[in-house]
Amino acid sequence: MNYFKTLSVGVLFGLAAHFVALPNAFAAEDKSVSKKTTKGDKKMEKTPVVIIETSEGKIEVELNHEKAPISVDNFLKYTDESFYNGTIFHRVIKSFMVQGGGFDDKMSQKKTREQIKNEANNGLKNDKYTIAMARTNVVDSATAQFFINTKNNDFLNFRDASPSGYGYAVFGKVISGQDVVDKIDGVATTTKDGMSDVPAKTVTIKSVKRK
Repeated sequence: MNYFKTLSVGVLFGLAAHFVALPNAFAAEDKSVSKKTTKGDKKMEKTPVVIIETSEGKIEVELNHEKAPISVDNFLKYTDESFYNGTIFHRVIKSFMVQGGGFDDKMSQKKTREQIKNEANNGLKNDKYTIAMARTNVVDSATAQFFINTKNNDFLNFRDASPSGYGYAVFGKVISGQDVVDKIDGVATTTKDGMSDVPAKTVTIKSVKRK
C-alpha cells in the first residue's frame, strides 16, 4: 500500500489510510459537483474560507478555487453535507503532515462519493501549512481525506505526468490557527487497528463550516 494511500486510507505515502497512499485519504474526483453556479454563488468565490473546528482548537483555511476548482468544489460539497463532522485526524507524522477527514473515532472509514481528478499540476506547492488531497497510489483516487503539511514537502509536488511523479494536489492554505496545526503535529501517536501513526489521544474534527 502506498504510504500516502495509507495516509489516507499512507503516501501520501503511507499517509493514506492514513494519508497517502493516503488511502483514499488523499482521494478522488467528485463528478457530481455542479459546474453550473452563478457569479454570486459562494462556490464561485476564488478564495472561499472554511473553519475546521477541532478538539485542539480552530483552524481557518483559505481555499484556492481559481487554481484547484475540482478539489475545492469537492471539499466544499463534503463540508456542506457535514461529512467531516465527527471525523478524526487519524494519521499524524511529526514534521511532515497531519491527515484526516475519512475515519470516525472508532477507526471506521466513512463511505465517500466517487474519486476526483488530481490537480497537483496547478502550480501550488506542498509548503508548510498548505492543505492537499490525500489519495492512494492511483493518481486520480482522492475522495474526502485531506492533509495539512507541517513542513515544506517538495517531494509531494508535481514533477511529471507519471504515476510516481504526479504528486498531491494542494487546494488551499491555513491563514489562522497555525498554532493548532502545530499542536496536532506534536501529539503522541500509536498503532491502532493495524494502522500506524494514529494519535494516542483522539484528535476530533468537530465540524468544518464555511466562514
